[in-house]
Amino acid sequence: MKELSQAGLDRMGRVLAGHVAAKAVPGLVALVSRGDDTHVEAMGTLHAGGSEPMRRDTLFRMASLSKPVTAAAVMTLVEECRIRLDEPVDEWLPELADRRVLNGIDAKLDDTVPAARPITVRDLLTFTFGFGAVLAPPDTYPIQTAMRELGLDGTSPDYGPDEWMRRLGSLPLMRQPGEMWQYHTGSDVLSVLIARVSGQPLETYLRERLFEPLGMKDTGFHVPEDRIHRLPTSYAHDPATGGLVVWDEAAAGKYSRPPKFPAGGDGLVSTVDDYHAFFRMLLDKGACPGGGRVLSRASVELMTMDHLTPEQKTEKDAFGDHFGRHGGFGFGMAVRTHRRDLASPGQFGWDGGLGTTAYADPAEGLFGILLSQGAMDSVHTPRLHRDFWTTAYQTLD
Repeated sequence: MKELSQAGLDRMGRVLAGHVAAKAVPGLVALVSRGDDTHVEAMGTLHAGGSEPMRRDTLFRMASLSKPVTAAAVMTLVEECRIRLDEPVDEWLPELADRRVLNGIDAKLDDTVPAARPITVRDLLTFTFGFGAVLAPPDTYPIQTAMRELGLDGTSPDYGPDEWMRRLGSLPLMRQPGEMWQYHTGSDVLSVLIARVSGQPLETYLRERLFEPLGMKDTGFHVPEDRIHRLPTSYAHDPATGGLVVWDEAAAGKYSRPPKFPAGGDGLVSTVDDYHAFFRMLLDKGACPGGGRVLSRASVELMTMDHLTPEQKTEKDAFGDHFGRHGGFGFGMAVRTHRRDLASPGQFGWDGGLGTTAYADPAEGLFGILLSQGAMDSVHTPRLHRDFWTTAYQTLD
């Protein structure tokens, strides 16, 4: 029996085609899936003004959709009892031991107090370890300036994980461990933790424990030369005109070679089918499509439940439509705790700043993913994503 409504799929196709025709993005690949019924739309082109069409196997910079993958890899180590959620990370990440904490986000770097307790694995998974992106204009506070000068402001570092950790450890925390949700940095720290605990490079561990069992043959931290023709140009938007400007080329760009620091927060490249396999595993409570498991049911349920108190959500919820609209946060991704739009409570997933979005709705058995090459730095890409999700829920039959 067909699980998706053809009328809904037709409407979704028309709406997405309208965004491409309006040049909101040069192209996109979208997938909706329910039960055994999966539908994929590929439209537009790889490059603005080009003729090479988007295809189902087009590779995309997943940006922050890397975060749930990193969290899943951490849970495989927890299940093997190699690390524990509520024990300090000091043994593996000595750079984070004996922390000092700023007296306030606007304090000078030497205006600190001792951390009330050590940082735990759970703190890193829930982005509450005391350090993260500062949601204010650049250089508003001394800690932001120091992050920029040390290359800890979210840009791709030109040094390896150990040096990255050394630099991070040279700065005080912004908040006490467990006090407040702060975006992003926790996932990059987990990248280092996974490699140190497993004794393997991060990409090797991800491939062995997640990518190969799930058949994710095109997912990694760079695009090999024989596949680079499948990678689109990545675009930002001119703040004055709203027009597309090149952020990253394909053949000579940052994803055309292995990075010095494989960043679990935003570094993966993947395809719509690869990422569907990963989220299908989460929706199926850790089971692989061909049999076997990569995670237990209990671990997936833990990853996809809200772990934050109202106090920890204060900063997250202040940025309502971007970070706060879901209500909750699990391990490396959002969890819907209330019905604000068409999504059911319990929906989980996240968005990527370079134009990606993916969520699963267990109540409806619905999974959706949209990949584009237009950054989330203007009204155009967020509107595209909202319209995708509005029409995705109309495919429910």
